[in-house]
Amino acid sequence: MEQDTEYRRSLPTEVEGRIAAYITAKEGLLARFAARSGDGIRRRGGKREDIRARYSRDADRIMHTKAYARYIDKTQVFYLVRNDHITHRVLHVQLVSKIGRTIGRSLRLNEDLIEAIALGHDIGHIPYGHAGEACLSEICRKEGIGVFRHNLQSVRFLTAIEDCDLTLQVLDGILCHDGEAYDSRMAPLPGKTWDTFDEEIRGLSEGGEGRAPMTLEGCVVRFADTIAYIGRDIQDAQEVGLIEGAGEMPARVRDVLGESNPSIIDTLIKDLIEHSNGETEPLIRYSPDVAEALGDLKRFNYSRIYHHPQVTAELPKIKRMYDTIFAVYLEDLERERRESPIYTGFLDMAWISPEYRRSTGDAEMVRDFIAGMTDRYFERRFEEIVMPKRVDWKFKA
Repeated sequence: MEQDTEYRRSLPTEVEGRIAAYITAKEGLLARFAARSGDGIRRRGGKREDIRARYSRDADRIMHTKAYARYIDKTQVFYLVRNDHITHRVLHVQLVSKIGRTIGRSLRLNEDLIEAIALGHDIGHIPYGHAGEACLSEICRKEGIGVFRHNLQSVRFLTAIEDCDLTLQVLDGILCHDGEAYDSRMAPLPGKTWDTFDEEIRGLSEGGEGRAPMTLEGCVVRFADTIAYIGRDIQDAQEVGLIEGAGEMPARVRDVLGESNPSIIDTLIKDLIEHSNGETEPLIRYSPDVAEALGDLKRFNYSRIYHHPQVTAELPKIKRMYDTIFAVYLEDLERERRESPIYTGFLDMAWISPEYRRSTGDAEMVRDFIAGMTDRYFERRFEEIVMPKRVDWKFKA
C-alpha cells in the first residue's frame, strides 16, 4: 500500500507534459479494441495520478505488497518435492507476464495492463496449491463464509486487506483469470462497472461460474497463464521423475505442438497471434488444430501429473493440517489470545487495512491468514501447534 503522504520531489511542468505526450502518442498506436490507460477506473482515486500510466502504476502497487513478496515460497504443482529446479509461483507469474506481453505487443494491446494483471493473478494461491485450495474451501463452506477460490482471494488481498486502490480493469482481469471454459476462444465482456464487479464477486463466493474479463488484455493473460504452465509442468514432471520423456505425450500433441516446453510455448503463442484480433473484432483464439491438441495435452497432464498417486499421496495429511490450523486460530480469535501468530503475524501488522479489521468476521480473518501463508510458514505453524515445546535446562522463573 502506498504511503498517504505525497512525495516531496516533483518534476517541472514541461517535463511532466513531455512524458504525458509520449504516453498519449504511444497509446495512439494501439489496436482499436485495446485498453487505454486514461480509461482506468479507480474505486476511490484520491491521489493525483503521476508520470506513470495508470496500469503501470497498478503493477508497481502490486509488486510492493506483502502478498506479492510471499510468491517466493509458494509452490506450483510439486509442493512436497525438494528440488530447486522446479517451478514456484514467483517464476510462474513472471512467465505469464512475459508471455502475455509478447502476445499483447504483437496484437498492439496495452502491455502495462497485461503486466499488472499477470503479476497479481496468483497472489491468492495458498499453501500446497490447488490441493490446499480444496481443503480450505471445504472448511469455509462448513463455516458459512462461502467457497474459497484463489482468484477471489487475490482480489481480497489487493483490496480489503492491503487496500491498493487498483483500477477496475486490473482487478477484473485478476478475478477472471481462472477457468477453462473459454480456453480456445474468448471475447471480452466490456461495460463492467464497480457494481457488476461486486456482484460477480458475490456470485463466485457462492459457487457461481466465472465470466470473461472486460478487456482483451485480461483475455490474453488467461491464455498466457495456460501457455506458461502447460509445457512447464511436463518439464517439471520429467525433472522429478514422473515422466521419462516427451515420447509419453499423445502423438497429436507432439505433431502439432512439439515435444518440449520451448516448442509448445512457441507454437501456442504464434498460433494465438495469428488467429486473434484486436482491430476489427475483439477476439483471442487458437486455430482448431492447436485447440484440439492443447485439449489433449491438458487431459494428459491431469492423468499423468496432477492426479498421479505420488503427487496426491499426502492429501489426507494436508487436510488434517488445514483442519487443525484453522480450528486453533479461530479459537485464538474467539478467546483474544493476543500472543497468537494470527495477531502478531497478521492482524497487528501496520500494512493491514484498519477497515478490514473492523468489518471482517473471525472465520474470514482465519481464512485470510492461512491463505497468505507460504508453504514453509504453514508447516512451521502446524509444527508449533502439534509438537510439545522443549525447555533448555531449566524453566524460566
